[in-house]
Amino acid sequence: MGPDGYSDCNLTQALRERAMEREKPIARSRAWQENLVRARKIEILLLDVDGVLTDGTLLYSADGGETKAFNTQDGFGLRLLQDAGVDVGLITARLSGAVARRAEDLGFAHVYAGRSDKVTAYGELLEKTGLSAEQTAFMGDDLLDLPVLLKVGCSFAPANAVAEVKQRVHYTATRAGGHGAVREVCELILEARGQWSSILAGFSQ
Repeated sequence: MGPDGYSDCNLTQALRERAMEREKPIARSRAWQENLVRARKIEILLLDVDGVLTDGTLLYSADGGETKAFNTQDGFGLRLLQDAGVDVGLITARLSGAVARRAEDLGFAHVYAGRSDKVTAYGELLEKTGLSAEQTAFMGDDLLDLPVLLKVGCSFAPANAVAEVKQRVHYTATRAGGHGAVREVCELILEARGQWSSILAGFSQ
């Protein structure tokens, strides 16, 4: 009996149970499971910016500059996605130095900024890459995003998206834009491609 009243057998069993708990797969929603087949075909993930990569808040400095806050977990998820062979890109209606810097930092392969006609930008991307619609995914949060969301093979929305968008996409994230929504869909795509388990194992050794 140990000094705290627990036997070695009890301690061993407790450690074993903790280890088993760590090895249990994370419970995923029915919506997540239903979209794995569709997401398996994705070769590029396209993103809106405001309300998706950010929480939608716009901050202006006294000199007229614009500041945006980005989520580091989203960024890491996008890097994992790229390392796994999936391209990432932006289609956004706004021009912003902060967005250009973030896209450069993350090595985005395709950036369409200042494009309020997002479906035209999307068509240009398909022509440039030779990808089919079913090989593309897009995440958007507002009505400007609907024309592209209705064309891609896999459409996503963050939890903060307007109701009209959430009603029409294949999957709505449990997290909001700027707070891990992008990371969530990165993991969904990686799991669909059968790569998430090996990525996780690489960080669990």
